[in-house]
Amino acid sequence: MKLPKIPLAQTIIQLCKAKKVKHIVISPGSRNAPLTIGFSNHGYFSCYSIVDERCAAFFALGIAQQLQEPVAIVCTSGSAMLNYYPAIAEAYYSDIPLVVISADRPSHLVGIGDGQTINQKGVYQNHILYEANLKEDIIIDNNSPINKPTIIKSLENKVERFLELQKDIAEFNVNEINRAINSAILSRGPVHINAPFNEPLYDMVNEFSVTVKPTQPSFVSYKEDLSSYAQSWNKASKKMILVGVNAPNSIDKKILEFLANDDSIIVFTETTSNLHHDEFFPSIDKIIAPLRDVDFEKLQPEILLTFGGLIVSKKVKAFLRKHKPKQHWHIDETTANDTFFSLSNHFKCSVNQFFNQFLFDIKHIESAYKPYWNKVKAHRQVEHEKYLESCEYSDLKVFEKVLQSLPNNAIVHSGNSSAIRYMQLFNINNKNLQVYCNRGTSGIDGSTSTAIGTAVASKKQTILITGDLSFFYDSNALWNNYIPNNFRIILINNGGGGIFRILPGHKNTNNFDTYFETKHNLTAKKLCAMYNIVYQEANSMINLKNKLQDFYDVDKTPKLLEIFTPRENNDQVLLNYFKALV
Repeated sequence: MKLPKIPLAQTIIQLCKAKKVKHIVISPGSRNAPLTIGFSNHGYFSCYSIVDERCAAFFALGIAQQLQEPVAIVCTSGSAMLNYYPAIAEAYYSDIPLVVISADRPSHLVGIGDGQTINQKGVYQNHILYEANLKEDIIIDNNSPINKPTIIKSLENKVERFLELQKDIAEFNVNEINRAINSAILSRGPVHINAPFNEPLYDMVNEFSVTVKPTQPSFVSYKEDLSSYAQSWNKASKKMILVGVNAPNSIDKKILEFLANDDSIIVFTETTSNLHHDEFFPSIDKIIAPLRDVDFEKLQPEILLTFGGLIVSKKVKAFLRKHKPKQHWHIDETTANDTFFSLSNHFKCSVNQFFNQFLFDIKHIESAYKPYWNKVKAHRQVEHEKYLESCEYSDLKVFEKVLQSLPNNAIVHSGNSSAIRYMQLFNINNKNLQVYCNRGTSGIDGSTSTAIGTAVASKKQTILITGDLSFFYDSNALWNNYIPNNFRIILINNGGGGIFRILPGHKNTNNFDTYFETKHNLTAKKLCAMYNIVYQEANSMINLKNKLQDFYDVDKTPKLLEIFTPRENNDQVLLNYFKALV
């Protein structure tokens, strides 16, 4: 087995293996050559080469999101690591473990004008859980262009002291790498390991010359007396549970059944919560958009219990900020966001840990809360179906047809902005779909790259539903040799940032078209030809129905279906939809 000669590179490789960081996404470069050599030649690791660092990081995010385990990204020095930042921020706010390993110049070459060199320490400090700034090895090498630096000259006749220094450096590096990767595992988020390498970078050996001692993360069991909270819960006749981004199949079924059978509890679920039950309330905006103040007062909970990641619905956030619950409890092992400015309790445990203890102390109580809102939910669904029956060709109508067409047991990755908000208006729980979306920072960058990473890790058919700006922004995602043949992209192209037409502003002016909606005439056809992806297009409902009939069938290459919708009609169709729900 070919390994890098540099001890620090060997240390990183061995500790990644010891902590089961198996998937390594590498962007090509020279300074990171020792790591590339080590990871790519080691039989344990699954390595991927992605040129564009921004795409590489989001691709790794998709793998980590799917596997729920750390994935490493490796880059060269300089501006390369800056391109990781959008995905790092997304991982930070979405609790996804990424191990960022940046190669660096030795300290004596930083800040002197050397090429491809920036100050790499502290670059991600606001969006990582831990930063390990490693120390470069002290190696006497007569063939090095920089022969025997000053510190080495003074130690030429002090071999023992030299060995002690190298030992101290090695121990420091091992401890820092252990802490970094353990933080990613325990606290579920990104960490940064900055590794300085001196030349020569490409020298190899056949065996490891260093040994490492991994320390494993220690998980703390949850212990808290919940009896006083149970008393409050049992007294409340209006309790609301709101679930954000949540991994599929992560909540015990007995918990869901208990919550579903209590008339004092309304469970609001978002599409990204991956929680389904006939007694739950999906499509939040469809329920609350037509409400008046008097209705909001009826809906206002005494206790709001939240878990999962960030919430998509602006309407439910506005409602709960104005009509605050008396108590807001949040369940999460690490963080609790005071999204509604009323957070009173943070239970630092998993949802299953909390409820498996809590269920012993709480009971079902009689209440008119859920029965009343069940009637509202049923009425909204009738009006929803009635409006869509006569709805003209538009984004809304296209989403209805696309979501109806999705195959069972697939993974759906939604783009941000309009795409996820349209999806939230439909109930898709009858197809056992798993839904993902980058809601940590809610950016349009990286959706395609993340979806491809998800597809690679899951092996299930993965379908990306995305808007045009998000797709073209991340078009380098298709510069990827790992896209599975069953990967599908549904690109809804309305010629610009259509969501801005719904927001307050002066539409149909040159200023608006250029700087807000960013009107364009781009199409994905030539991109697909360049990257060997089967391209199809649709521009009417009849055309769309025909194209969708065999779109998900097994084929020899990935496919993209570009659906063109009328740019200037979509906003009015959606606004009229909300009016029709009353």
